Amino acid sequence: MRASAPGGAVGGNRWEGVVLALDPGHNLGAAWVRRDGTVERLAVLAADDLERLELPPDGVVLVGDGTGSGAVVERLRARGLEPTLVDESGTTLAARELYFRDHPPRGLSRLLPRGMRAPGRPIDDYAAYAIALRWLGAPR
Repeated sequence: MRASAPGGAVGGNRWEGVVLALDPGHNLGAAWVRRDGTVERLAVLAADDLERLELPPDGVVLVGDGTGSGAVVERLRARGLEPTLVDESGTTLAARELYFRDHPPRGLSRLLPRGMRAPGRPIDDYAAYAIALRWLGAPR
């Protein structure tokens, strides 16, 4: 399963049954995930993008409970939402695993031990995906 690239507005009932998970921090990771654990969309956003963020109608909004979660929860409440906090301990490591599952290393980087591989881009979106999977109880 490859995650879709950020961007592009989606309308209709595509978001029905979708969970939006957010990984707060310097960058805001966002993952729109179906209840079966498949990804609809991933994005790494600036914190200011939260006001323009597409939200699934009647969906669940999850927020990782780590650094920066208070500000994200406040902004979501200002939009009339009541997000659910999820323990985000260990999601950075899970995000790396999910990223490299979707983007396997190529060339000489395949020879590097797993712990020495660097994603090459922020993976806050995959951390949000890990938060959604944790809440859904889905295996990684």
